[in-house]
Amino acid sequence: MLWGTFSWAALGSVVVVEQTMKAANYLNIIANQLHPYMAFVFPTGNGIFHQDSAPFHKARIVLEWFEEHTDEFHLMSWPPNSPDINLMEHIWDVMERQLRAQTPPLPNISTLRDRCLDIWYNLSPVMHQKLVASMPRRVAAVLKVKGGATRY
Repeated sequence: MLWGTFSWAALGSVVVVEQTMKAANYLNIIANQLHPYMAFVFPTGNGIFHQDSAPFHKARIVLEWFEEHTDEFHLMSWPPNSPDINLMEHIWDVMERQLRAQTPPLPNISTLRDRCLDIWYNLSPVMHQKLVASMPRRVAAVLKVKGGATRY
């Protein structure tokens, strides 16, 4: 499993998660990866972080951590039954398509991990900038259909 983040301004780091993701693992990632990234990209504290409704995202210890850091950046409020408009899903899709196009197929998990990191760090800035620029339209579409399905 991979965890990564990006903004319009910069691609963040990607973390290879070698165990089942639990709240404590996720808290470690947001404290050690997300927090410094947000401080760098949004030094005035105006950043907004979006995540989906995975159970470990909603764990008490995780939500408390975000609450303690609201002066540094904000966690986007997202109802649990709303459509998934997580921009990261588009990044994962691009990466998966590139991995599946490998010839010959990747021989082992170590090579797969290395290839994932290589793909991540060579993603086009234009791609993540277009994704971030689309977020207001995505949110407006969800609001327009009162939380129902959208084309996103």
